[in-house]
Amino acid sequence: MRLKNLLWLVAAMAYGQHANSQTNAKAKYSWDNLPQVAAPKFKKDTLNIIKFGAVADGITLNTKSINEAISQSSKKGGGVVLVPAGLWLTGPIVMQSNVNLSVSKNATLLFTTDFDQYPLVKGNFEGVPSMRNQSPISGNNLVNVAITGGGIIDGDGDAWRRVHKDQLSEPEWNKKVKSGGLVADGGRTWYPSVKTLKGQQTPNPGAIVPGKTAKDYDDVKDFLRPNLVVFTQCKNVLLEGVTFQNSAAWALHPLMCENLTIRNVYVKNPDYAHNGDGLDIESCKNVLVEGSVFDVGDDGICIKSGKDKAGRERDMPTENVIIRNNVVYKGHGGVVIGSEMSGGAKNIFVSDCTFLGTDKGIRFKTTRGRGGVVENVHIRNIAMRNIVHEAIFFDKYYFVKSPAPGVKVVVPAVTEETPEFKDVYFDNIVCNGAEKGIFIRGLPEMKVKNIYMSNMILKSRLGSEIIDAHNINLKNVKLIVDQSNNNQNITVKDSHDVYVDAVKL
Repeated sequence: MRLKNLLWLVAAMAYGQHANSQTNAKAKYSWDNLPQVAAPKFKKDTLNIIKFGAVADGITLNTKSINEAISQSSKKGGGVVLVPAGLWLTGPIVMQSNVNLSVSKNATLLFTTDFDQYPLVKGNFEGVPSMRNQSPISGNNLVNVAITGGGIIDGDGDAWRRVHKDQLSEPEWNKKVKSGGLVADGGRTWYPSVKTLKGQQTPNPGAIVPGKTAKDYDDVKDFLRPNLVVFTQCKNVLLEGVTFQNSAAWALHPLMCENLTIRNVYVKNPDYAHNGDGLDIESCKNVLVEGSVFDVGDDGICIKSGKDKAGRERDMPTENVIIRNNVVYKGHGGVVIGSEMSGGAKNIFVSDCTFLGTDKGIRFKTTRGRGGVVENVHIRNIAMRNIVHEAIFFDKYYFVKSPAPGVKVVVPAVTEETPEFKDVYFDNIVCNGAEKGIFIRGLPEMKVKNIYMSNMILKSRLGSEIIDAHNINLKNVKLIVDQSNNNQNITVKDSHDVYVDAVKL
């Protein structure tokens, strides 16, 4: 069904009746009653890593000194472990309860490129248990833990990641080739090592298999890149003021944490960084992300909750999340939910954010097999500019092909593997420049439903598209489409209850 003239479609009264469900469907939390996030508390006692033998020459490996300072601080009841100004080379750092690792302004924690310093450990990657190299900074089952200050934490991730030739300039490519490693794929890709290449060629190389030990993964070890900072099952976590950069894979990965605050951080990765996400909040409860800047090679701020069966069995949604006053440059999406959202997500509040040049603006992604329910998501006061693809994007065909036109499709039954997006509210959204304004694509067996969009101005080259959706509401929306392409403003297919009121074209 194509809607070129929208005035005949809906009267304002019809919209009003359905919009009332926004009020009636409000859960415990709302803009007037946001979730509360508890902050960690620390003693003022301070230990300087220099007192434990650390040397800021950029050459000495300070792993032992830094970890000893953290351990001693925790044993004494906690406090601040100070990294003063200077260049501090180190291997993996393991955080402890009640410790605030303070990285001073003009201090850089630089993680070694000696892969042997990172033992293989049981971890989690992209929503499933996996063997990984130990993260540069990690902590498990901690209470009251922080990384603060005005310094830099650098994972030196270029040593770990493969790079395609067409992602670099010619001088950059030549420098990379001369640095070591090997070139494969017909001269198109540089790999850090033979182990990296073998891992790329091996299906599920890090999958944890009963009976296999860490030694059994040694031939693909270099491929199992670590996330830069991983906190697992921790309570009262704070990341504030620090620059996190050059992660080998994801930069910040809080997993199954409660009371997480991320404030005024800067996360930076090259635009060619595979899996170079800025922040992946996975199965966490009570979260505040504010005042931060993300300029990365994959999703900027991402909400996850496990993948497929593993995520459903974990059964821990990411919930009660506030994301406000952040800026995202480049990246695959500004704020993203999915695709590993099998445990669900709910009570998400996103406001006053700016997305500049991201592939997509606000992105919901999943696919059959995931399962999980994403609901009660509120998004307002968003400014977007030069979005490469869609400004607002819902898709349940992530990494799979959608049915071709005219092809008969067998629609599967709804099961626990069927993902669901519902009850999402947008207000005061502006986008100046995108390929497409709105794209919504559900599944025949489970449509995207109960989406409310109000007070929006979207300028895009192509029109908006709604497929397999139910109860989609647009009120006071201005769509500015490049009419030289003879585009329809809104295309609707296999959907019902699409309500449009005061839409300007």
